[in-house]
Amino acid sequence: MKATHSLVRVFQSRKMAAILLLGIASGLPYALMDDAFRGWMTKAQLDLRTIGWFSLISLPYSLKFLWSPLLDRFVPPRLGRRRGWMVIGQLGLVVGIAILALQMAAIAAGPLPTPASVLQLVALIALGITFLSATQDIAIDAYRTDVLEEREMGAGAATYVLGYRIAILLTGAMAFILADRITWPWVYGVMAGLMGLGVLVSLWAPEPVRAVHPPDSLKQAVVQPFGEFFSRLGVQRTIAVLLFILLYKLGDNLTAKMAIPFLGDQGLGFSDTDIGTIRQGLGLVATIVGTLAGGAALSQLGINRSLWVFGGLQALSNLGYLILAIVGKNYLVMVLAINVENFCAGLGTAGFVGFLMSLCNARFSATQFALLSSLMAVGRDLIAGPASGELAQRLQQFVQSNPNIAATPTLGGATQQGWPLFFGITLLAALPGLLLLPVFAPWRDREEVD
Repeated sequence: MKATHSLVRVFQSRKMAAILLLGIASGLPYALMDDAFRGWMTKAQLDLRTIGWFSLISLPYSLKFLWSPLLDRFVPPRLGRRRGWMVIGQLGLVVGIAILALQMAAIAAGPLPTPASVLQLVALIALGITFLSATQDIAIDAYRTDVLEEREMGAGAATYVLGYRIAILLTGAMAFILADRITWPWVYGVMAGLMGLGVLVSLWAPEPVRAVHPPDSLKQAVVQPFGEFFSRLGVQRTIAVLLFILLYKLGDNLTAKMAIPFLGDQGLGFSDTDIGTIRQGLGLVATIVGTLAGGAALSQLGINRSLWVFGGLQALSNLGYLILAIVGKNYLVMVLAINVENFCAGLGTAGFVGFLMSLCNARFSATQFALLSSLMAVGRDLIAGPASGELAQRLQQFVQSNPNIAATPTLGGATQQGWPLFFGITLLAALPGLLLLPVFAPWRDREEVD
């Protein structure tokens, strides 16, 4: 009874309420610059190549460890180290998202195709937003660590993730649904206003009372964890592991980067409301369920076998999109394709995170995991993003220049744009990562990687 009462008190505290709201503030700009941004680009009739290359704006999320020490070293006046940086990042996000909304409105009123100089300006604004969003994430993560007592850590992590998921649902599903009614520039204007509420949350959040001691040196913070990792695994094994991290989710990432254009105006023509409800709403639920199921299965299968099973399912799940590309605009097939793919992607993520954790030395676990997960994000944003757009654009041009191929349903698809070929290639793109599994995660070994 005492334990239950203590747990209730933890969740009723002001700091937990602040962490929930900060989770929402953290997730909102991320979702806004991910699928929602691709939704706007699709509606603005940008070509697939451009949409793919715009994935590079997400790189600050992958590279934020490079400037995170600066947030430890420098303390903004008045609000303290953590809340000060949170407010700076959030104020910048309000301004940046509002400017982006105005630019979107100008593009909607301007000529087509959109001039390259205008797109370059949009890219700079979007990159500034993701940089500020990543900076806010650094500050919020550190704040959460500083403000919570040890007994509150688990509840705090769960509360933060809940807030983050609420933001993904809000900015994902609701943004698409609203875009059908008030257009994308107004959606981003509304989201800028919501982001302003994050500033109020940071001002209201309690100040951490514990003293914070940053790493004594750059060597201690970065060089030693890197050196230990390479010396423990050896050069050849390290290269294989790093390649695997880049390639394991390649097929899944290629599909994710082009899903919105394919489902929207550059493919099957589903409405923004359809996409918001099914992909961003139901699809998010499927991803969460898949992640939970994957975590439960890990203890039974072991990490190595999970990588094989989840990786295979993750690759095969792209068949749903391939079938949808052949069948055309069919709501039942769309629901099945999206939810199966998202569920399997959740499985793959669970196994992959378990694998990354198994690679880390307990002495340097935080730094090594951060660096490895950043490399995973580089594979998603630096490789899969541009490659997906280039591939889809080139296939579309090839198919449309060959009438016989375009008219073949299994090649040209229902829209005669070559989408079945694209999703067929995403299946093949999963093979290199799977072929590396025997090197360091053999099926016969159920244990974690040494």
